[in-house]
Amino acid sequence: MTSQGRRRVRRRVISMSACGALVASLTTGCWAEPSAMPAVRDFLIAWQVGNYPAAAKKTIGADRDKVTDALGQVRAQLDAASLRLALGVPGQDSKFKAIEKNDDEADAHFSVKVDLGENGQPWTYKGRMHLRRVGGKWKVVWDPSIINPLLKPGQRLAVLTEVPKRAPIKDGQGRSMLQKVGAYEIGVIPGRLADQQRTLDELAKQTKIDGGRRLDAERLLGRVRSAPPQRFLPLLTLQYSTHAALIQQLSHIDGIRLNGIHVPIAPAYAPELIGSLGPATADRLQQVGAPYQPGDTIGVSGVQRLQQRRLAGTPTVRVVVQDPAGTNTQELRSWEGQAPQEVRTTLDPSWQHRADAALSGLSAPASMVALRPSTGEVLAVANRGTSGRNLAFEGRYPPGMTFGIVSAEALFSHAGMNQSTPTTCPGKVTIGGQTFTNKARPGGGFGNHFAAGCATTLAQLGGKLDAQTLIAEAGRLGVGKNWGLSVPAFTGSVPTPANDGEKAALMAGQGKVQMSPLGMALVAAAAQVGTWKAPYVLKGVTNAAEVPPAQNLQPESISSLKKLLNRAAATGFAQPARISGDVVGVAALPTYTSGGQTKTISWFVGSKGDLAFAIAIEDRVSAARIAAKFLRAPAPARTGGR
Repeated sequence: MTSQGRRRVRRRVISMSACGALVASLTTGCWAEPSAMPAVRDFLIAWQVGNYPAAAKKTIGADRDKVTDALGQVRAQLDAASLRLALGVPGQDSKFKAIEKNDDEADAHFSVKVDLGENGQPWTYKGRMHLRRVGGKWKVVWDPSIINPLLKPGQRLAVLTEVPKRAPIKDGQGRSMLQKVGAYEIGVIPGRLADQQRTLDELAKQTKIDGGRRLDAERLLGRVRSAPPQRFLPLLTLQYSTHAALIQQLSHIDGIRLNGIHVPIAPAYAPELIGSLGPATADRLQQVGAPYQPGDTIGVSGVQRLQQRRLAGTPTVRVVVQDPAGTNTQELRSWEGQAPQEVRTTLDPSWQHRADAALSGLSAPASMVALRPSTGEVLAVANRGTSGRNLAFEGRYPPGMTFGIVSAEALFSHAGMNQSTPTTCPGKVTIGGQTFTNKARPGGGFGNHFAAGCATTLAQLGGKLDAQTLIAEAGRLGVGKNWGLSVPAFTGSVPTPANDGEKAALMAGQGKVQMSPLGMALVAAAAQVGTWKAPYVLKGVTNAAEVPPAQNLQPESISSLKKLLNRAAATGFAQPARISGDVVGVAALPTYTSGGQTKTISWFVGSKGDLAFAIAIEDRVSAARIAAKFLRAPAPARTGGR
């Protein structure tokens, strides 16, 4: 069923159920004035169920066509989901008379309840009508005040929606992360549309956004009919840089007007994390719901979508009386909205600039995360060539030997090993039916073989650990756990190995093991400071109860881990990243199959002082060299914690 069909069904059901309630109120305890009762009853029921000509037949004092039109316009002017009427006034005592008669004149008191739908809360008020007996029959003396006591001839009801200015998203230094861009407000002046239905149907038909999403024409129509007729009503905002062709196309629709503006709606950096804004299409409205309406500028991705209600607040809605020119408004009822609140990120613009610059020359998809090990705050999130996806947080890659940090921590904590323990690095080894290969290396200590990227070494050492211990240690480093992060992120996947072959693959970061750059950066951070801490990128938003506690590594493993990663950066594949003696880390080039193709991921995972980071590049390039490019600039000043 279409959205239009659903809404019509909803209105019909509500109206008919209310009709039953109205009939009940008119047939119990109200027979004190039986002669006027049928006229009141028939008029209210006909008005409520939408039979406006029938209601008009019960009136005198005005042309019936005008009465029919006036009653029929009420719902449209309010964009009401339903209108419910009841004789009497709620809360009155038993002595109150709903109908008061004086010879051939009578007054009837009734209540009106309007469901304003997306426009706001239900609106309830008291109504009154005057009746006169003509030729032995009671008739309602028509007056616009029957619709609302403050409505006068020639006036109409209207709904004013005051949308507050959207709050900014700021970086860790309190500066806005949004930049102004050229855009157009696409809108109409309702009272000047020759055919509202046709104009809005055409607008909805032509507005295909982000893969074919469209505006809801019926809800647009309700919005236009309820708006002040002589004011420009913006219906959607489109950035010129991304929708130039569509803007030009919409400008040719009869009745559509364009208003050029410059607004801060585009992310200055980290766009995959910050997200974008766009018109509220029908399917997007199903996600964000009331009080947003078709065409409203809302968050459609990233933090802009996740924090939509906080950033946008909610509009103030006012029901007013207006004259035909749209002036001399009188407020009948208002519902104050909620003020927008800014969202503060932990991103450091200096580190972010370095991260973006480091990836700038790459032609393959690449992503990078940098964070502060002592606090867990994310300092930079960079993506290049990822088609709008935040692979820095959500990428799912085989980590290869970079996962060896996790395996080594488990060996140091539970197998009595250290970085000097003698190991072997054969060129080929088969364990549990799975074969592992690398360039053979002469005998030596575990640190030497780790630095050389010996997958066969780690695969063989899997025999020193049981599967549960290995999985538990991965969990202590946050792998596969809920981080309580306020944005989407892949925390890693390390399935419990079913046999020795799968356990050997897990040790070497192969098989079914998958990690994101953020997950590996956290592992590097834990190795640097001896404690795993949950990451955070938004301040004051995350529920503290959802954040997992810090996990301290065993003292005997911390020293060995630091020596291990120091050796890997000094003599191994990670050496190109070694721009100074305090840079430690590991590099890897794991391969995997996706879509029938064999692909390679170039990793660097490491740290420098109170900075940990991970780089993943979908190509056979040196991620360690990209790391050096990132690190060459001096570290920026510290900008606070959580």
